[in-house]
Amino acid sequence: MSKKDNIWLALEIGNSRLHWALFFGAKLRYTWDTGYLPESVIQQLAQCQTLDDLPPAVSPPISTKANKEEYTSPCPLPPAPCPLPLAIASVVPSQTALWQTYPNVQIITLEQIPLKGLYPTLGIDRALALWGAGRTWGFPVLVIDAGTALTFTAADAEECLVGGAILPGLGLQFTTLGQKTGQLPLIETQAIASLPPRFALNTTEAIQSGVIYTILAGIKDFIENWWQLFPEGKVVIKGGDRTILLNYLQALYPAIASRLTVEPNLIFWGMEKIVRVS
Repeated sequence: MSKKDNIWLALEIGNSRLHWALFFGAKLRYTWDTGYLPESVIQQLAQCQTLDDLPPAVSPPISTKANKEEYTSPCPLPPAPCPLPLAIASVVPSQTALWQTYPNVQIITLEQIPLKGLYPTLGIDRALALWGAGRTWGFPVLVIDAGTALTFTAADAEECLVGGAILPGLGLQFTTLGQKTGQLPLIETQAIASLPPRFALNTTEAIQSGVIYTILAGIKDFIENWWQLFPEGKVVIKGGDRTILLNYLQALYPAIASRLTVEPNLIFWGMEKIVRVS
């Protein structure tokens, strides 16, 4: 797929949602999420010649006229990118197959990512986020993804995979305790605005304390070990729980928090680096 200065779409297919990005050449202009879409919407998308033609189910939620003009000003699109070029990274094979019917699509695979030492079962999302972080901020770099799963993925100065780790994320740990036990309540992550008392005197705060302080201790340990290996190594954090975890880290470990870079769109930056050279 050649994009040059054209408008193109990036799609990350996650386990429960579709994550979209709109690029103007190498510039990321907008990101948004949708649910999974039927094949009929894919066919509608394939007919688009301007951003105004995007099916409502796919359109970015741009609310103001000024913003809408900003994103639609280059339309109509040049003849070459019709239908809109679409780059896809997917962790859901059934969804990948569905989107392969799109006529101007590039499916990004692990083999296309220039990192050295990748193993076959490494998630494409982890690899792309690592590549995007390294190419944007430099190697060596450690990426922390605070999503459904909390993952650590690192590469050295030679752009070679160091390795990583995977554990249940903040919300998943709360959900598991609430759903898999008979007496413990279900805790909503969003309801915990500040750190709970470490030694709690009620069940709800005891769950919050156990999960939150253990996760923070784990993050601290991984980061400190990373800096022992690579004292000048970067650390970039992404994922839906990135803000709340960063707030907790700032309260407990401000020296560590001050050295972290927050970037929710690492996967899209990784995709842009791949598509640019395709």
